[in-house]
Amino acid sequence: MASHRRPKQPSRTRVTVLTTAAAAAVALSSQAANAAPSEKPSKDEVQAKVDKLYEEAEQATEKYNGAKEKQEKLQGEISTIQDNVARGQEELNELRDGLGSMASAQYRSGGIDPSLQLFLSADPDDYLDKASTLDQLSGQQVEALKKIQDKQRDLAQQRAEASKKLKDLSATRTELGNKKKEVQGKLSSAQKLLNTLTAAEKAALTAEQDRATRSSEREALSGSTASASGRAGAAFSAAQSKIGTPYVYGATGPSSFDCSGLTSWAYAQAGVGIPRTSEAQANYGTRISSMSDLQVGDLVFFFNDLHHVGLYAGNGQVLHAPRTGTVVRYESMDTIGGPFMWGVRV
Repeated sequence: MASHRRPKQPSRTRVTVLTTAAAAAVALSSQAANAAPSEKPSKDEVQAKVDKLYEEAEQATEKYNGAKEKQEKLQGEISTIQDNVARGQEELNELRDGLGSMASAQYRSGGIDPSLQLFLSADPDDYLDKASTLDQLSGQQVEALKKIQDKQRDLAQQRAEASKKLKDLSATRTELGNKKKEVQGKLSSAQKLLNTLTAAEKAALTAEQDRATRSSEREALSGSTASASGRAGAAFSAAQSKIGTPYVYGATGPSSFDCSGLTSWAYAQAGVGIPRTSEAQANYGTRISSMSDLQVGDLVFFFNDLHHVGLYAGNGQVLHAPRTGTVVRYESMDTIGGPFMWGVRV
């Protein structure tokens, strides 16, 4: 027969030994982990990663700007349609009242036409195409009913259009929220990286950026600005007045800007309305393919997806709102971080 005796339990001494061995193993593992110091990224490595995150944030910012612009446009169109529908309904009510008065007059004069009763009690569209009914009505009555029919069709079309735009608006708001989260996520990641730097490293990065900005400003101002005239000159002067103003994504001035916010604001000061986003601005005016043909005040676009724009400042320099953590400033077009695509003369 099989034995039903319980297995022998380990002795207290054996448990103690095993526990001690396990603890020692954990301690040795911990010491080994601590013995290999984690490599802290250098200042330049952090800067490179931060710059990449800022570039991605700016890409998302321009998508955010486009969604925001679309939302505002849709809201305006929906409001206009709703106003038109309200006015159209008032006109329809007046037409029906007029037809009712006509019926009342018939009744007082000896009875209302049965066909007219049908029109007043239901949708005229059901009866207008019936010749036998029309033959029983006067020309005045037919005209009144046709007006009601046309107005009803018009209102139905406008209501359908408003419904479609409301769906578009809902989708656009969702897109806007998603892009906002994406931008904020990129900026948060960049800030966490910057927080790993020491105060001295942060000061060194700031000093490097300041030196580069002063160098670009000297280059721009040493060049001839005679070509900065007319509306391009006025726009460039407006942008110059905002040097030192902070970059804020989605901002269009006057106290903060993103890249396309600055250019659209600057041209607005010159009396010229240009689109809000860099992608739309890139196809607005006369395209300038060669850098050698650029004039001060021309719009200049960078990166394959055209997500960055600034104003040409002469001598290969650009006046722009670069990214989060910076201000409106001069910068060499060679250090933007992405290729120059083309310019646009507005």
